[in-house]
Amino acid sequence: MILRESRSKLLDLAGKFKCVAVIGPRQSGNTTLVKRAFVEKEYVSLENPDNRQFAIDDPRGFLQSYPNGAIIDEIQRVPQLFSYLQEILDNSEEKGKFILTGSNNFLMQENISQTLAGRVAYLSLLPFTINELINNNQLPGDDNKILLKGFYPPIYDQQIPADEWCANYIRTYIERDVRQIKNITDLLVFERFLKLLAGRSGQEFNASSLAVEAGVDVKTVQSWVGVLESSFIIYLLKPHHKNFNKTIVKRPKVYFYDTAIVCSLLGIKSIEHIISHPLRGALFETMVVTEFVKFRMNKAIPINLFYWRDKTGHEIDLIIDDAGKLLPIEIKSGKTINSEFFKNLKYWKRLSGVNNSILLYGGTQKQERSDGIVVQNWKNLDALNDKTNA
Repeated sequence: MILRESRSKLLDLAGKFKCVAVIGPRQSGNTTLVKRAFVEKEYVSLENPDNRQFAIDDPRGFLQSYPNGAIIDEIQRVPQLFSYLQEILDNSEEKGKFILTGSNNFLMQENISQTLAGRVAYLSLLPFTINELINNNQLPGDDNKILLKGFYPPIYDQQIPADEWCANYIRTYIERDVRQIKNITDLLVFERFLKLLAGRSGQEFNASSLAVEAGVDVKTVQSWVGVLESSFIIYLLKPHHKNFNKTIVKRPKVYFYDTAIVCSLLGIKSIEHIISHPLRGALFETMVVTEFVKFRMNKAIPINLFYWRDKTGHEIDLIIDDAGKLLPIEIKSGKTINSEFFKNLKYWKRLSGVNNSILLYGGTQKQERSDGIVVQNWKNLDALNDKTNA
């Protein structure tokens, strides 16, 4: 059992709110987390046909069966429960009475926002973090193997080969979640769209270009991206607003939350393939950026992450904006420090006047340079995250 970093925040929220909803992508460990955190609570899954039918036929009676509260899994399967749950929560002072989880985040959040707004605390749980795997001696030693294996719990807990697990995961996600949310009749077109989007992980999101290649209109692309974002398949990193009198890019960058999913969609099945693949750098950047996102989600704090790029191509991969205090971070997959690694950081320093900056790379050497740039290995993110969110 890998101890999840979000457990302490989950217990904290349950001590303050009457109800907590744990959301995240399928198979990220939501059910395991809540069952381990609340061993004294009864657990009921609405995937079970008998439980689901009882909840549909008699929602009030179903909830009254759990006078001390419960963990209700897959609650989005019975939407009418939310209205009855509202009444129970309004008439109770007990904290952490109900813990809700579900695999279809779009439908679950839609129902919560309609009936339980202000009564429920959210905690987002993503796949394992680097630190969680390091603490349990399960992190592969080779960067390329990490990119290929990804971070989803079943790949580690059940020892399922990543390429086999991801292929089935994508198929299940398309067949179940997407069809429930959007009336997609041609799944082949959507699959093609997913593969095209995977090839753009770590790049600017251009809906018009993607629509032309996928053979659909821009509104359809925007709609599908919204579904993928709400289902924690992709994350859109917004551009930073400060322009320093330069014309800047205003489109977001798209990142998949897990590199193994990207590898599966792109047909990357071996370490040798990753090493020679033209998108290896983008895969590496995807992994590092999403680690910063995971840290903030595990602590249920705002995601104060951005990127910056001007029209001439100068770019900062990641900017942490702590109430106006900016920390630029450059991400490089190479293991040997190169003078080119520092070019954009130095350019941005001249524009912004911000002295401190970070270079995260694939090598092991640590440097604290006289120009204010700290060079360190990308796996040491936990201390960096703690420092920047103290």
